[in-house]
Amino acid sequence: EGIATLTDEIKALKAGIKALDKSVAEATEQRKAENAEYKELMSSNTAAKELILFAKNRLQKFYQPKLYKAPPKTELSAGDRVYENMGGEITTQAPGGIAGTGIQAFVQVASRSGREAPPPPPETAAAYTKKSEESGGVMEMMGLLVADLDKEMTVAETEEKEAQEDYETMMKMSAEKRAQDAKSLTDKEASKAELQASLE
Repeated sequence: EGIATLTDEIKALKAGIKALDKSVAEATEQRKAENAEYKELMSSNTAAKELILFAKNRLQKFYQPKLYKAPPKTELSAGDRVYENMGGEITTQAPGGIAGTGIQAFVQVASRSGREAPPPPPETAAAYTKKSEESGGVMEMMGLLVADLDKEMTVAETEEKEAQEDYETMMKMSAEKRAQDAKSLTDKEASKAELQASLE
């Protein structure tokens, strides 16, 4: 009777350890997926923010030239200056990214199959005049978009941090439980072996 009870307890412990290992593996996969989603969100939001700020700066060049920030001028090293002064020609790398802005990627893909060409733009009635008062709305809207992106990124960072802490806590607790169950399993197997040896 004691052997049968120990055998049942050993089976239950083995099943518990197996279930625990399975839940740990599932939690790890879920955490990896959440982390990949977080990284993708941060990357796309950062690219969108850079693009909006670049566009806002370009609009300021037109609407509010005093607020426009020109791109930094490249400084030549001492060796390059000597080379250039001696008649050499320095080739500079074209800035990468979208339209030479340095912004790496903000891609949205759509299929054009089955679409007709858009109609020509309508005729304008009068010559273009600068409207600086209306620029404020556009600039404010861009500012709101950037603020929304910042807020979304802050929330995502907080959620990612909390999810990582929860995962680490769960892993620690699972490791402790597994160690306890493994010790208990070893003890029960030893007790069963002793009981069987005493019956022989």
